[in-house]
Amino acid sequence: LTPAPALPPFLLLPHYLFLPTQAVLRILDTVVSEPGSGLPWYRRVVFVDDQVNYIYTSDTQRAQPGPVWMAQKEGPEFWDEMTWWAQRYQKWYNASLNTLSQLYNQSKGFHIIQTMFGCDLREDGIIQGFYQDSYDGRDFLTFDKETMTWVAADIGAQITKRRWHAEVDDNQGWTHFLEETCISWLRSALEFGKETLQRKVRPTARVSDRSSHDGLTTLSCKVSGFYPQDITVTWLRNGENRQQETYSEGILPSGDGTYQTWVTMEIDPTIRAHYSCWVEHESLLEPLSVSWGKEFVCLGLILGAACFCRLVPCVMGESLLCP
Repeated sequence: LTPAPALPPFLLLPHYLFLPTQAVLRILDTVVSEPGSGLPWYRRVVFVDDQVNYIYTSDTQRAQPGPVWMAQKEGPEFWDEMTWWAQRYQKWYNASLNTLSQLYNQSKGFHIIQTMFGCDLREDGIIQGFYQDSYDGRDFLTFDKETMTWVAADIGAQITKRRWHAEVDDNQGWTHFLEETCISWLRSALEFGKETLQRKVRPTARVSDRSSHDGLTTLSCKVSGFYPQDITVTWLRNGENRQQETYSEGILPSGDGTYQTWVTMEIDPTIRAHYSCWVEHESLLEPLSVSWGKEFVCLGLILGAACFCRLVPCVMGESLLCP
């Protein structure tokens, strides 16, 4: 395999003073040997946090903005440049797919290359960048930007690794992209889309129960309508964290730009104890606590806003904030 094309210089965009506590940029490339309906031969999707920044496919042959704010902020020259680079990668992937099939002595059939690279801007100021790819669902190569070297996942990848190691200029280019260019691009996108990316939507929480096997009771806490995605939800017993006994269903999109999650815990209803669902989210001034056995929904306290209650008390920690 020949090294991946060098990254575009236009991504060197100005830094902005307004930054979030944490942000990520991901570029996901997918190439398949046998395209089909809804599955183009090549697709590139660029994410900023959880928002699609732009998409390019071999079907459209054109980079297209995802959110409205991206379409409004960037002009035709930007999209022409994005299209040109995506098409360059498309040609490179075409050659790579053929080379990998020969490398692994494979006949015709369905094969897939997946590449992911990007950067993270952490709360503590640390910048992290990475590049990794896979072939047919198995790791292939990973770039170590600290040493500017490639790490092979198997014997087949060793051949490509040795060739890419020799491309010193390309490796320096990847390091520069991951440490500087990518972060500049991320900061610009965050400024363009700050009304969407930096919004904070407080969660609602509801607890319920149902009888389960062996006479136990399953407590369920549904937390929904929150943004951004990161959240901590767990069950407390008599004020003590029962994280080890809490089962999470994961965080899922709600379909309206917010997220939802469920956590459950099995208890013995014959044992007297106070159970509550504990929620921590950056939109809340204080953690939200919803007790089991009371029929209410709490909307929590958002920074700079009042606490809103529906019919019954809202409990923050262990004190009533809403009369």
